[in-house]
Amino acid sequence: MHLREALELHRQRGSAILATNFYNAETLLAVLRAAREVGSAVILQTSPATIDYLGVKAAVAMARAATSEVGVSAWLHLDHARDVLLVRQCIEAGYDSVMIDASDRDFDTNVRLAREVVALAHPQGVLVEAELGYIPKLGEREVQEYEMTSPEQAEHFVRETGIDLLAVAIGNAHGFYKRQPQLDIERLKTIRQRVEAYLVLHGASGIPDDQWREAVQNGIVKVNFATEIKDTFMTYLRDALLSTDSIDIRQIFPPAMQAVMQLVKSKILLCTGQK
Repeated sequence: MHLREALELHRQRGSAILATNFYNAETLLAVLRAAREVGSAVILQTSPATIDYLGVKAAVAMARAATSEVGVSAWLHLDHARDVLLVRQCIEAGYDSVMIDASDRDFDTNVRLAREVVALAHPQGVLVEAELGYIPKLGEREVQEYEMTSPEQAEHFVRETGIDLLAVAIGNAHGFYKRQPQLDIERLKTIRQRVEAYLVLHGASGIPDDQWREAVQNGIVKVNFATEIKDTFMTYLRDALLSTDSIDIRQIFPPAMQAVMQLVKSKILLCTGQK
């Protein structure tokens, strides 16, 4: 199934696809095994930093091979790219979707770069995601209301660029929150009424379950989830390292992988409305 078909199916159902970043073979396998256990598809994401670490070809080969071996449906997405050259490399390498992030640039520049990526991606059947509004990065201040996605601008942005997915700023933030977030669901509803692009929620780590469900019920069809995966993996890995003298990494990594599996399973269930 093409990613566009999957997104549309989830939108019609009022559910979402969990999009999780992976960083190595262990986090990749943990995510895929979690998806298999709950019978769900997932989107696998690589950030530019992960590509710097693994390499584009290695990341694609790992994702495709692991997906086939585990036996689940998964799509590969480039997350938060700022360099059009990297976007081009990922399109050529076989990614299913790519994100160009110019959200911290002026509106016209954001439009121009999104158009450029759409022109590269769409002829290859690759979907394009962009971000509008300001979603704070790890450790930054909380977003102000005037920095949230404007429904009017969102409508104009999608029409002018032809993007397929729009990441919205509705009170969400990347990384861990300094205090409990309060998503602006009414803003989300208005954006959904005015925009045909599939809406994406970034910064899901730390969002309370009830707000997560409400966002999905009101138009979010892709939920990005990363920070808690890294944190959970490293927490359990530290514990394992402190409790053993073994040098066999095949014995040390599994507890951390199992913890990530349980975490990802719970988040998939939030996206799909399962109990």
